[in-house]
Amino acid sequence: MNTDIEPLENVLGVKFRDDKLLSLALTHPSMTHEDLRPNIESNQRLEFLGDAFIGLVIAHEIYINYPSLTEGELTELRSSVVRREALERVGNALGLGSYFRLGQGEERNGGRSRSSNIAAGVEALIGAIIIDQGIEIAWSTTIRILRPELERVLKEGVAKDPKSLLQEITQRDKKGFPQYSIVNESGPEHQPLFTVQVMVDNVYMGTGKGYRKIDAERAAAVEAISHIDDMN
Repeated sequence: MNTDIEPLENVLGVKFRDDKLLSLALTHPSMTHEDLRPNIESNQRLEFLGDAFIGLVIAHEIYINYPSLTEGELTELRSSVVRREALERVGNALGLGSYFRLGQGEERNGGRSRSSNIAAGVEALIGAIIIDQGIEIAWSTTIRILRPELERVLKEGVAKDPKSLLQEITQRDKKGFPQYSIVNESGPEHQPLFTVQVMVDNVYMGTGKGYRKIDAERAAAVEAISHIDDMN
């Protein structure tokens, strides 16, 4: 773990008034299960705050700057900019993983480079900036660190969510709606690994795994789309 947080503050352009808030933003839930100190907190509450704030900032940014886009296009653009893969790239650009405070088990299992941890860390970091610096600084920081993702999406096009794409395919082929179900849940309580399968018209189409249910569902949808492509 990198304990020198000054380089992170430099790349953010933010000097925290309360270093404890920054430390909290970097504290993974696994620490609360393994640390012997009482009442240690994780970054989950800050993650909640940052998640909501990032969505608002990006929604406002694209609404103001792209007046010709429809509601549906705005929604797809926002989703592509704030999705986990995009936030992971932002976190990697910040070198965020090296600053995480992890439990020993999470450290051994590659938690510093786990995409869900990095994306959650970005959200928690923004949450901490809101509390420490206020809305205005948090707003400008969010736009600055996410602008490369917005520009990338505008250049490459909106990445359609696999679940949405699978539903479009099944509707096109006059089939029923995809049905997702959890078939297994493993791993520690603070970070379970979900296994999800997707069925269409009671026919098995694919399986996916993820540390969030939505990620497992997306992985299952990707496999289902691949299965359909192989049949066509």
